[in-house]
Amino acid sequence: MPRAPVPPEVDAFLARPNPAVVGTLMRDGSPHTAATWYDWSDGRALLNMAASRLRLANIRRDPRASLTVMEESNAYKQVTLLGRIVAIEDDPDLADIDRLSVRYTGRPHGDRSRDSVSAWLQPDRWYGWEGGSFWGH
Repeated sequence: MPRAPVPPEVDAFLARPNPAVVGTLMRDGSPHTAATWYDWSDGRALLNMAASRLRLANIRRDPRASLTVMEESNAYKQVTLLGRIVAIEDDPDLADIDRLSVRYTGRPHGDRSRDSVSAWLQPDRWYGWEGGSFWGH
């Protein structure tokens, strides 16, 4: 598995609003995954979630996490980032969830009553896969 940072073609792939799945660790060490929106900026991934989400409790307890990003038109082209959550911040003005919502839907997030929390994933390692072979290496 290559170490971060990612090469330019992977950086460009991550810059697009592709579908993604975040993985965190449960208290007993088992994996927990959830579909998520993300944004890629300066070699880190922005994630945002409601304060009540299990993934938030998981990363507060254990910051290790992964993010698998799949090309929208070809789920067999994907990049997985493995690393740690390096910052967790409340999003009281919903600026980060709006940033993600605009990225994916073209409009601000609809639920204005949500307690929103942002987290930044700093990848240490990564790998890419495209239809049967490694990609981006």
